[in-house]
Amino acid sequence: MSVRYGVLCVLLCMTWPVFSTEMQPLYVDHPFLQDYTEKIPLSEELAGARLIKVRSDRNGRIQVLSETGLLQVHNGKLVADRRYRSMLDMRIKDLDTFDNQFVYLTDKVVFSNAWAGRFSVPDQMLDVKSFKMTGDFDFLVAAEDSIAYFRQGNCTDRQQMNQIQIKQICFDRQHHRFLLLSDRQLDACSPGKKVATVFRGQNLSCLELTSDGHVVVGTTDGYIELDAGAFAQQSAPQRRLPWTDIRCIKVARASSPWSHGQASPERSRGDGRATIWFGTPKGAFALHGDDQIDYYASKRWLVDDNVVDICQGPNGSVLILSEQGLSIIHFKMMTLQEKAAHFDRLTRQRHIRYGLNSAFVMDKPGDLSTGTLVDEDNDGLWTAMYLAGELFRYAVTKSQEALQNCYESFEAMERLEQINPLDGFPARSFERTGYQVADKPRWHTSNDGSWAWKGTTSSDEIVGHFFAYTIFAEIIPDQKWRQRAIGLMDRIMSHIVRNDLYLIDYDGKPTLWGKWNPDYVNQFPPEVGDRRLNSIEIISFLQAAYHFTGKQIYKDKALQLLQKHGYLENIMTPITKLARVPGINLTTEWNHSDDELAFLSYWNLYKYAFSDDLREKYRQAIKDHWQTERPEKNPLWNFIYAATGAADGSTALTAGFDLDENIRTLQEFPLDTIGWAIRNSHRKDLDFLDLNFRQQTTQKVLPGDERPMSKHNNNAFNLDGGDDGRQEYSGDIFLLPYWMGRYLKRIQ
Repeated sequence: MSVRYGVLCVLLCMTWPVFSTEMQPLYVDHPFLQDYTEKIPLSEELAGARLIKVRSDRNGRIQVLSETGLLQVHNGKLVADRRYRSMLDMRIKDLDTFDNQFVYLTDKVVFSNAWAGRFSVPDQMLDVKSFKMTGDFDFLVAAEDSIAYFRQGNCTDRQQMNQIQIKQICFDRQHHRFLLLSDRQLDACSPGKKVATVFRGQNLSCLELTSDGHVVVGTTDGYIELDAGAFAQQSAPQRRLPWTDIRCIKVARASSPWSHGQASPERSRGDGRATIWFGTPKGAFALHGDDQIDYYASKRWLVDDNVVDICQGPNGSVLILSEQGLSIIHFKMMTLQEKAAHFDRLTRQRHIRYGLNSAFVMDKPGDLSTGTLVDEDNDGLWTAMYLAGELFRYAVTKSQEALQNCYESFEAMERLEQINPLDGFPARSFERTGYQVADKPRWHTSNDGSWAWKGTTSSDEIVGHFFAYTIFAEIIPDQKWRQRAIGLMDRIMSHIVRNDLYLIDYDGKPTLWGKWNPDYVNQFPPEVGDRRLNSIEIISFLQAAYHFTGKQIYKDKALQLLQKHGYLENIMTPITKLARVPGINLTTEWNHSDDELAFLSYWNLYKYAFSDDLREKYRQAIKDHWQTERPEKNPLWNFIYAATGAADGSTALTAGFDLDENIRTLQEFPLDTIGWAIRNSHRKDLDFLDLNFRQQTTQKVLPGDERPMSKHNNNAFNLDGGDDGRQEYSGDIFLLPYWMGRYLKRIQ
């Protein structure tokens, strides 16, 4: 959801000798409010029971009213509440709190177990449905076709409602009156006075009072605001919402810390208005005073999306009751470094397979106990991105744990090249014989017969290997380990150069994507992204190999490509020129994997340029690409661009790397990385764009915790997606940009 605290940027003089010595912006990592969820489904024996209302008391206890009686939270499930034997036979009709204590309505009495059980008033009515307390133990009871007001234990006023079905009662303390909502009208009732209709409408569903003198009325098509004094409608119905069928409304009260990180929840994030929570059949959302919306939907946040009730919970949490259970949205003060520690634990505990950073898939959606580590085509690339993050972490912290992680992941990547008989050819993955998950025709048995390795290695893998090995060779303290990384770079580059800039597979043929030869690259018109991308990749490989090995052949080959075969012009091709080309399937849509490969290659392309003149040209090409990617607010792309010395775009007129957006994206990254099914295309609060080649669906990108979980190679503007909770994503998605930011001294 939206960042809870503003971003603090101060200009300090940074001296990072590799890239830039300019004045650079710095973010000081201070605590922000991180939200996460605790999901509590109905127990098996209560499956299908209708849930009605949720409340919590001053002791932190949570009670849920259901058609089968009161429920409580126990061992992660909603179960029957049997604490009071005297209540087991009661027919509880309604539940509320008064003075932070539970109060109940039955078909016979309004009572509480607090205050030594002294509060107990017979309601003397048939077919009671709901009640509402005032500020002095008085209350109003609504029955099927009448209401009754009780003062000091006695019924002092009873009125017929002419068969109006009351949906909800609110007590307006400021005007000392009750508000009664029905499907087509809002009535007001002061004790001792006749009920009076104060507003008429259609399909009214719920209401709530705000502290600034407004009545918020939910409908099946948005909400309206009324003045609580004259009940004049303040504005047109509000429909610019994630979903407009409003089922319940709650306002964050002044004494409640559940208004998303405000020191006082009624304090403005914008104009002084309180945060208002709405429940709908498609999830819940919080509307802040600056009209910022935080949307909580899907199993990332809720047991299910059909929200029934919302209320304040213990310790500043928010209780969201839905059809199949209870979801508790917690808020915890956390720094980015503490968040990184969370993702480090997640990765080490569930995603390390033989040292590789691997996929974790579950037989039962969301059930981590059913998870299995499986091989993927890009095990080398994902491991490289995890390894790079750990290398940056070690460089910044000198953590021996991080160093050990680096060694383990490096050895796994090293084995990708050693496990097969092809010198300088890294496999996609390896596994014990007979346990490969998919694409078995592409697997080959190792010489000892115990292991299998996957061929058809793509350019994705080579990009990952060079990205990680160059960082490894600069940061690792042990020279012998550094030489192993340099040796790998040399063997891979030698393989590509001696095979005429092709990656040659087990069958003696080039792999589908391992092609950097001019005959292949320049066959594409400039509009095809592969012409630009493959030129970037091979030049970055050759520059890095020359830098670390000193072998002239690599520099000569790179200069030949740049000067004779037009690879520099290819690299400088404006991103805006890329487009669909009839008859070429590579350009049917924007390829976000290509964005990832380009930006990872930019690291070495810029860093190891043969001359300052080339480096400046590369910087311009990187800036051009970043300008197109800028709306995604991707911190990895931003920090790689920042490594070229870019100013902070949030404070400079020139195109900068947007430090504040980096921090916001990292703060909004969800702690839950399971690939739940996410849907946003139904939302009515978004500004949609027409279909376009860039595949940008909305004017602004959604926060990371509202969109489908993905790695950096997917479109951040995808509104719908997910695999129904059958995969957990590794923490490298967060760890690499965070630790890169620390390494570049942009995060302190």
